[in-house]
Amino acid sequence: MSIDTLRKRYQAAGQEHLFTFWSQLSQEEQASLTAQLEALDIERVNRIYEKAVGSESGALSPTSLSTTIEPLPKGASESVGTTAKDEEWRKIGIDAIARGEVGVLLMAGGQGTRLGSSAPKGCYDIGLLSHKTLFQYQAERIARLQQVAAAEAKKPAGSVIIPWYVMTSGPTRQVTESFFASHSYFGLDPKNVIFFEQGTLPCLGDDGSIFLETPSRAAVAPDGNGGLYAATRAPISSTDRSHTVLSDLAKRKILYVHAYCVDNCLVRVADPIFLGYSIQKQADCAAKVVPKAYPTESVGVVAYRDSKFSVVEYSEISKEQAERRDPETGELSFRAGNIANHFYTTSFLNKVESFEEQLAFHIARKKIPYVDLKTKEVVKPTKPNGMKLEMFVFDVFPFTEHFAVLEVARKEEFSPLKNAPGTGSDDPETSRRDLLAQHKRFLENAGATVKEGVEIEISPLVSYAGEGLESIRGKTFTKSGYVESVEELDALA
Repeated sequence: MSIDTLRKRYQAAGQEHLFTFWSQLSQEEQASLTAQLEALDIERVNRIYEKAVGSESGALSPTSLSTTIEPLPKGASESVGTTAKDEEWRKIGIDAIARGEVGVLLMAGGQGTRLGSSAPKGCYDIGLLSHKTLFQYQAERIARLQQVAAAEAKKPAGSVIIPWYVMTSGPTRQVTESFFASHSYFGLDPKNVIFFEQGTLPCLGDDGSIFLETPSRAAVAPDGNGGLYAATRAPISSTDRSHTVLSDLAKRKILYVHAYCVDNCLVRVADPIFLGYSIQKQADCAAKVVPKAYPTESVGVVAYRDSKFSVVEYSEISKEQAERRDPETGELSFRAGNIANHFYTTSFLNKVESFEEQLAFHIARKKIPYVDLKTKEVVKPTKPNGMKLEMFVFDVFPFTEHFAVLEVARKEEFSPLKNAPGTGSDDPETSRRDLLAQHKRFLENAGATVKEGVEIEISPLVSYAGEGLESIRGKTFTKSGYVESVEELDALA
């Protein structure tokens, strides 16, 4: 595209100010700005801005009070914990994995800024005896599940593959890829670990004008975890524009995808029970939830908004609604805590593009450094001066035709890493505590006794969810340690 054509396009969109310093830029800087602005769908940015602002003002208007928020209706969700049902769902899930129909999508674009680290969150060591990172734990759960599915389906070892699609962001992609390579992909085949990048959107002033970060670069920010839908359609690399996550899923004949966030140390990656439940329900999209810990817990809940499945933020429901209880069970009516753990059919992921324009991005008002167009000085504001636009992964829920919800036990499946060490909640210490407590339960459920104060870490390569430990029945463990095989447990007895 010629520079004149590009300028006219931006002029028509009301964003010509991005060329303010054009004549003062070096050839290299001009080329860089041209490439950035050519790649940007400026008309889409303007549409997103208009819809986001309209949606925000609509939400604040008195007429929005007519929005009806209701708990999930009876029968809309089920819970794990009934052995026969769990085993039935698990069998359906394991069979799908064994047939090569399951892929995993990891949302791993965040940095560990609140943890005091600039590295990707998945690189974080929560202080386990093994010093394994979150990435390694999740990789080894995939490796173990491939092994279990092959054995149960009586297939040759190594013949079952669960491809892992790792969504990074601009700041984390290179570091993440290097981390995986330097750790030999944690034992997985590199061709089955596919890195791709979450998109970005320009940072905007309140009037919708795009900020310049430098005289030759527009300011951008990641487009939220809901950006994963557009990211699955974007080229994985610049060398092959036709290779996308969606095309890769199709090539591998993947029918079902499990998506989750990197910061949960207890996540059951490609959980066969959740997969089997969702497949049996013929869901095109499903959410795994945990019961709220207490009525006012700051967590969004899966509920009904205007008779459609939705995630309702804790700030959107009244104290009375939060405390309301089901008269039959005594449980909280709004109890289905959202943990960003989802099931999709690949056909649904392919459909998202058809209704994506109907989704309103959310506005996050932020302090955005920018170049003053008159003085060329970089201004660092002390209070919010503009907006970043984000989509959330759950924004697609109201557009599903067949939605399902599965409630699981928090202590078995959800311990997020959000806060700095020593915070006391959702921090490295609570993650470590919850994971080691689960491993203790694995041993006790297998018929062993673990003495008070003893901490035993079991490699995910030994057991995915407590299976494979039958030989330790009757043993008493008196020493702490980390084991990479069932036999190594003998030394701790």
